[in-house]
Amino acid sequence: HVQLVESGGGSVQAGGSLKLSCTYSGYTSFIDCMGWFRQAPGKEREGVAVINRRGTTRYADFVTGRFTISKVNAEKTLYLQMSNLKPEDTAMYYCAADPLCDGHWSSGQGTQVTVS
Repeated sequence: HVQLVESGGGSVQAGGSLKLSCTYSGYTSFIDCMGWFRQAPGKEREGVAVINRRGTTRYADFVTGRFTISKVNAEKTLYLQMSNLKPEDTAMYYCAADPLCDGHWSSGQGTQVTVS
């Protein structure tokens, strides 16, 4: 099992920036994919960004050019740098791991991002 703990959420004005962090522990010897998801009130959870062990990244269309996903393996930390935030980015953001990159994601408890 992998444990995931997010931090860095908060309240920011439109156009501002936030950097989310996710520290992971447990069985982390082999995790092929990690990513960020978000869920706004009354909406389904949606994928935001994914990074694989080779460093290849993919982004949802609605964040391309504004968000950057990265990770530091030595620190066992995943990041999501968010810039030019919009009110519609308001959501609970979840860090997630998919060891085999086959769609079986495990996520943390989430960190709230509010953009006004």
